[in-house]
Amino acid sequence: MRILITNDDSISSPVLLSLIQWAQKFGEVTTVVPKYEQSGKSHSIELRHPFEVERVELSPGVYVYTVDSAPADCVRYAVLGLGMEFDLIISGINKGLNIGIDTLYSGTAAALFEAGCCKIPAIALSTNPESFEDALAHLDQVYDFFLEHKLMEKHSLYNVNIPVGTNGTIRITRQGGRYYSDDFAHEEDNMVRPIGKSVFEPCGLEDVDTDAVLHYKYISISPMTIIRTDMKVFEALKELNK
Repeated sequence: MRILITNDDSISSPVLLSLIQWAQKFGEVTTVVPKYEQSGKSHSIELRHPFEVERVELSPGVYVYTVDSAPADCVRYAVLGLGMEFDLIISGINKGLNIGIDTLYSGTAAALFEAGCCKIPAIALSTNPESFEDALAHLDQVYDFFLEHKLMEKHSLYNVNIPVGTNGTIRITRQGGRYYSDDFAHEEDNMVRPIGKSVFEPCGLEDVDTDAVLHYKYISISPMTIIRTDMKVFEALKELNK
């Protein structure tokens, strides 16, 4: 299996080498990551200006490409720039959960969606910012769950969140609402600083990713799509085209 690993936490991610070594159990791994952190950059790409790409040695014998752009461009460069073919793209492990509406802002999720644009199966992996240990410890369990239930045969894009302190229960989930927001502090010289805060309110549903991860401490697996059309509304309105 040919695997591409990317992220939005850059080559400086403390979990990058561990993820590469884990993925090498399953096939040939190529790693293309941002040169600098790209959290919250969503699905941005560079259209007009050149950007730097370097091949660097992350660890003895382990080489990665660094791209001075966002995660979506890392995927684009790997597929279109290097001309490589992949059987699976793994994005992460992100330092911070990607659940609910926050998925829209996520550079980690954007790499997942860019994989979808390239018609390549992909999995995004995220955990709480304070520790990667639980996420690493449950990777084999998540991989076995995908195999046992043939998830990749049913769909090609999945967003996986493994919370710190998880009880190991896996749930198939759907995207929840907002759980994170910001206040803006005014500083000198017309500068403002966003200050994050939790706005999570449990809805009591185990199949919603925000509740599953934050309240129940489940491992959440959400099937995702790059299609933004609301099909229910489309079906209700398409008769207007007659």
